[in-house]
Amino acid sequence: MALNVFRRVVELGTFKAAANDLHLSQAAVSKNINELENHLGTALINRTTRRMSLTGSGQAYYRQICSILDALESADQSVMASSFSPKGKLRICAPMSYGLIKINPIICEFRHRYPDISTEVFLSDTYDDLIEKGIDVAIRGGGVLNDSSMRSRLICTVPRILCASPAYLSQVAPVVHPEQLKEHDCLLYSLSSSPRKWFFTRDNENISVELRPADYSVNNGIALKQAAVHALGIILIPEAFVRQEIASGELVEVMPEWLPDAHALYAVYPYHKEQSQNVRLFIDFVASSFREQESHI
Repeated sequence: MALNVFRRVVELGTFKAAANDLHLSQAAVSKNINELENHLGTALINRTTRRMSLTGSGQAYYRQICSILDALESADQSVMASSFSPKGKLRICAPMSYGLIKINPIICEFRHRYPDISTEVFLSDTYDDLIEKGIDVAIRGGGVLNDSSMRSRLICTVPRILCASPAYLSQVAPVVHPEQLKEHDCLLYSLSSSPRKWFFTRDNENISVELRPADYSVNNGIALKQAAVHALGIILIPEAFVRQEIASGELVEVMPEWLPDAHALYAVYPYHKEQSQNVRLFIDFVASSFREQESHI
């Protein structure tokens, strides 16, 4: 018990947050930490009236107990899996728009497959600290991880499409080359790592375009699509977002002979979750679901 309490205090940053997360009183949390420090004969946490921080011993102890606690959880799950269906809780984070369109339906199917694993889903376009938030696994777009405390696995590539409304295109000169996008109203997804730089390929030719500052940018993919439908300009967006609008003619593809770069989709999880059976089951399920969807396209 005390080890779990200590871990959540470190991950959440305060005794109060850990107490709320563990459904304990702050007094109980404080008592667990005091008893643990007395048992070890050393201070693990520096406490002041305004903040807390780990001692050197506390930092080393935290790293070691995370591995031990997760190994114990994995061992428990392995034994339970031999005679029962997997159990436990899984906290999952996914981007807001893509999560609603593609990922949450997969999570719902996962719940049908593994009904004894309860899931708590957080939809957010911000890159929250997974350890601080107590997230087991996040589905994210992106590239190489810079955080050594994280691990990742490539799930799939996400095809994107350049498109605009017929109303917007009727007012401008035809767009036949990526360089011409510099003269157009290009609507930007503000949370992109490089929102104003778009990449295209045709045959063996690769080109990157630095766009002018946008008159409209937004941090949500569905809102970006809506702006394009309202004839505000050209968007570069995952194809899944606009499949219906392309079919209905509300949006049309621009420069179809030039292929925009696809985005990679990753499962990202804290390094100490590598041995979690539930995390592995979920990542395998998501990857398999995307492969199955691609085979039917």
